[in-house]
Amino acid sequence: MKNLLKTFFISLTIVGFISLSMPSARAENTDPPRTGEVSLRSVGAGALSFFIWPGLGQAVNSDKGDKVVVHAVLGFTQIYRFWSGYDALVDRKGGYWNGKI
Repeated sequence: MKNLLKTFFISLTIVGFISLSMPSARAENTDPPRTGEVSLRSVGAGALSFFIWPGLGQAVNSDKGDKVVVHAVLGFTQIYRFWSGYDALVDRKGGYWNGKI
């Protein structure tokens, strides 16, 4: 059992390093991110995205539907709440992956 766990973690580490070495051009950055202004609305949107569910803040900031859906789905990975909350706080428009992240 120890050997199996050791093999799993070594494989996971190798896959992680391979994914880090991929060129960033593969991210399809067609819409570079632009930071908006921090306002009372964007502070509330950031709190919604962080505390309630990612994607809610993007909806409050009137972002595209694709961006709202992607943030909501990636919200299942709980660590994404930090990025989504920041994204809503600064009212960021555009972004990576065709403006969805």
